[in-house]
Amino acid sequence: MRVALGVARVRASPSTNRRGAAMRSDGEIKRDVEYELKWDPDIDPSDIGVAVKDGAVTLTGFVRSFRQRTKAAEDATRVHGVKGIANDIEVRLPLVNKRPDPEIVREIIAELKAELPYAADDIKAVVRDGQVTLKGEVEWDYQRRRAADAALRVSGVTGLTNEIEIKPKIKPEDLKRKIEDAFKRNAEVDAQRVTVEAEGNKVILRGTVHSWAEREEAERVAWLAPGVMVVDNRITIDY
Repeated sequence: MRVALGVARVRASPSTNRRGAAMRSDGEIKRDVEYELKWDPDIDPSDIGVAVKDGAVTLTGFVRSFRQRTKAAEDATRVHGVKGIANDIEVRLPLVNKRPDPEIVREIIAELKAELPYAADDIKAVVRDGQVTLKGEVEWDYQRRRAADAALRVSGVTGLTNEIEIKPKIKPEDLKRKIEDAFKRNAEVDAQRVTVEAEGNKVILRGTVHSWAEREEAERVAWLAPGVMVVDNRITIDY
């Protein structure tokens, strides 16, 4: 909009994006992330610090379980204006919850057999000082993710590295179509704003979305396709 120059002065309007919505300041984002952490009944936010710079959130401090660490990052991604998360929260177990590694391994094996009865024999768990490493091969990414979730349910686990590989059986040319169809069915992803490229078993996502949560949802949907081994998420956020 053009404005003629004159003697009158007007107050500058807040910065806006291309859709006309006011851009959020780092202070506003920090406040809302802190509120979101307090709103979650599964997290004790008293020992969690929040810092924001240019929309990038850094979480510091410590929690009582690895699941709480993961939940804190998930809570932060729901806040409007967040462009990225650096999760530097440490897991500090109370002494009463510390367990010998052999006990942790046995319970993880039992959890894997209950969660993934047809794939558990192809997954191995290695535990050292409460840190779990999962190895092996599965066909679907959801199996890889469920194995991690099963391990994290075990008391005494302080961290997890998921090295399970996906051994695909689907033809690469089918990946692109399956993911595009999934986007069209998904109410949280604007399929017209996201493009899909498939290079073998690697998927590349491009386009723009309205929030970090929508970007994460697009990536989650892509991982659900059978045989996907890598998702390169190049989607940008247009606030």
